[in-house]
Amino acid sequence: MTPKEEQPEMGTNPHKSDEENWLKRLSKSNDFVHEHTSLKKEGPFWLSYYRTLISTDILHQDVLPFLKEQFLLDELKSIIPVQEIIYTKDPKEIIENLMRGFLALQKHEHDEECLLINIANSKFRDVNITTMEASAIGPQVGFIEELDTNINLIRKRLPVPELLVIEMKVGELSKTNVAVIYMDGIADSENVNTVVQRINDVQYDHIQDSSYLSLMIEDNTNSLFPQSISTERVDRVAAGLTEGKIIIAVDGSPNLVLVPITLFEAFIAMEDYSYSWIIGNFFRLLRYAAMYLSTIVSPMYVAIMTYHYELIPAPLLETLVGSRASVPFPPFIEAFLLEIMIEMVKEAGIRLPFKIGQSLGVVGGIVIGQAVVEAGLTSNVLLILVGLGTLASYTAPIYKFSNTLRFIKFPVIILSQWFGLFGVFLGHQFTLYHLLRLTSLGRPYLSMYPIRSTSFQDLWFRLPFSKQQENPSTLRPEKKRKATGNRENPEPANDFYE
Repeated sequence: MTPKEEQPEMGTNPHKSDEENWLKRLSKSNDFVHEHTSLKKEGPFWLSYYRTLISTDILHQDVLPFLKEQFLLDELKSIIPVQEIIYTKDPKEIIENLMRGFLALQKHEHDEECLLINIANSKFRDVNITTMEASAIGPQVGFIEELDTNINLIRKRLPVPELLVIEMKVGELSKTNVAVIYMDGIADSENVNTVVQRINDVQYDHIQDSSYLSLMIEDNTNSLFPQSISTERVDRVAAGLTEGKIIIAVDGSPNLVLVPITLFEAFIAMEDYSYSWIIGNFFRLLRYAAMYLSTIVSPMYVAIMTYHYELIPAPLLETLVGSRASVPFPPFIEAFLLEIMIEMVKEAGIRLPFKIGQSLGVVGGIVIGQAVVEAGLTSNVLLILVGLGTLASYTAPIYKFSNTLRFIKFPVIILSQWFGLFGVFLGHQFTLYHLLRLTSLGRPYLSMYPIRSTSFQDLWFRLPFSKQQENPSTLRPEKKRKATGNRENPEPANDFYE
């Protein structure tokens, strides 16, 4: 008796290779469905889909009622009321779209050609207010994790055909949808080509967030300073596009990336444009001062208390010596431990559930700080200085830049312990040297040399809207001017009427 030949698996064609037989390959997963819509064995139609990716409502309302036996696939393509339908026989294209929530519709089970119908389940959270870049006044709309919705929000702000979108897929396994968005006729074509080329050169299995991509395409991946702005504000993205910036949007991420940027843009809050230009400048200059204060307060304390007592006025020196009388540690250890403790409180507040973390951040900081002072482990003067420096670091509107400010003071504290005030100077000079060499998409990051007139219009300072005539020259925009005309201020009314 000859052995019985092995029967092929149900729903597979034994004459196809494993690569071509997409049905056999996908059927290994339990959430893959391959079903017959007819009671007759040879009758049409055959449906293949991932039940975890599709919308069953669309399937039962917009697809199944139109599957009549007399219709061919070409005819069904024009009958089924679904926007995206693809006719294909390419196994690679079939697999790729089934993984995106499409339905594969075959006339007979072993047909090569099929219709791919988009019935993906696209339930995402609703558009909501921004959480990381909150503002008291002005627009509150923030992006969400769905790419098409984010592009829709941008197009509502800029309803012009010059707004162009280049779509691509990144990630060997994740196949993440990425969109490069720019304004044709304003954005420098060299910048656009550079962004597209760098994204195409990315070789990584999984792109989970826009931050992954921004770090991979930066000019200097070892720098502490972010060379792009990650934002969830629609108004910031729209403003950047009109100036000539390039936007990178990643499916699954609520944060969009703006490139190229300069250092000072990290201190520009969109709320500034809702106030008078004088008040807006006051807040912007306040953030500049806070940036410098956050990096120098603790190092200066260590340097002066270790080497330079003579710089302190006598009345203040008496207070400082009295506050440190019971502290057993040198100023370096005292400052370093307190800075680490503040960072731990901050990290714990972020990682814990929202309500618990909020309570821990306020109560924990006060209780622990008071306990440390009473135990004589640190002076109350240093506690005030460290709290002031930490508070100053959070004034930066861009959260990633706040992290940079908080980290950069640690090496400066070490230098101040070794060299005193010269160490503080050395740390800041090294930082300045690094910033002068740093670029964003090949453009100067510090943007201080050569000095450009556009930097005085809306970068270092903010002039009235009537004086903001040109787009930032650091972006090398194709459209130089952004104002088409100026309204003259009316003459003040006098007390005599004709």
